[in-house]
Amino acid sequence: MYKKSIELLNKAVADELFAVHQYMYFHFHCDDQGFDLLAGLFRKTAIEEMMHVEKIAERILFLKGDVEMKTNGDITKIQDVKKMLETAKQMEEESMKDYNQCANECSQNADSVSKKIFEELVLDEERHFSQYDDEYANLERYGIQYLALQSIERSKNYIGGEQV
Repeated sequence: MYKKSIELLNKAVADELFAVHQYMYFHFHCDDQGFDLLAGLFRKTAIEEMMHVEKIAERILFLKGDVEMKTNGDITKIQDVKKMLETAKQMEEESMKDYNQCANECSQNADSVSKKIFEELVLDEERHFSQYDDEYANLERYGIQYLALQSIERSKNYIGGEQV
């Protein structure tokens, strides 16, 4: 009865796991470049995506399905911050679209709980998109100075090579 919902939920697991990997990759590189605020945003989003996986997996198991713990591809190796933000925005836009469609399909299959989960995911993905869009707009508006300010903030926390 819930075969289609389980299929859609497992696709969402794959999408969310991919996002976790991609955002952690971005986090590592932003941190390495001294861009603490962006590194923190990518890390926070990755953790939220991980929590999505947990919520989705619980629903799959409730429906007596099996959780397929695979991603939907390999991460994109990007070190340029502007390209990271473009990629993040695109990922979130695709997720919003996909999860809206999944919510509609679940509704058509009389699975209102899975529909609600997908609707909640859409809200989170919209918020993520907005955060990345704001950061992208700041980078466009202020250029490299925007990133330089993040590096300066980090350096204030170090005295004599040690973090204070």
